[in-house]
Amino acid sequence: MSKQEQESEYTIKDASLFGFKLMQVSKAIWRAAEDDWEQWVKPYGLNVNEHHILCLASNTGEISMSELANLGAMHISTAFNFSKKLENQGYLHLSKRENDKRNTYIKLTERGEQLLLDTLKGYEPHNSKICKGALPLKTLYGKFPAFPELVTVVRHACGGELVTVADQPFVNIKEAEIEENEDKKEVQLTSN
Repeated sequence: MSKQEQESEYTIKDASLFGFKLMQVSKAIWRAAEDDWEQWVKPYGLNVNEHHILCLASNTGEISMSELANLGAMHISTAFNFSKKLENQGYLHLSKRENDKRNTYIKLTERGEQLLLDTLKGYEPHNSKICKGALPLKTLYGKFPAFPELVTVVRHACGGELVTVADQPFVNIKEAEIEENEDKKEVQLTSN
């Protein structure tokens, strides 16, 4: 399909309104999500970028700095600087490969994995603006929203890798063994 044919499928007005609405909603939801995330990881001495890096390192086993930046939707210098800080704290191991000296690779250490598990144990959805905001939909449909339209937009605008990360958030929690009862919450990661 040619560019002219694609453009004839929508009006400038409709596209502009859609774009503006998506930008506004994205900005608002990011503010709430970032606030939730900051409050969640602050007691562990982490910020959002550091926690995100630990999660991505856990999901991938070992990842190059450029892949980390891409999947984390962050600038390469942000990925490197926060990874270096996490390495200095003993949570990550940074290395070069013999056959690839240009790239730096990161891997979660045992200490980093324990910190990540601790953050999962400490997550309190009842304190989350995002979870509270989604409860009416969960009540109505019996599950939290899956956002199929939004996932499609992200897949085509940013690439499928970011959608994969969104489908496997935070140490692939679907594969994590999580038990809850009145007295305790146990979280254990299972390896593939």
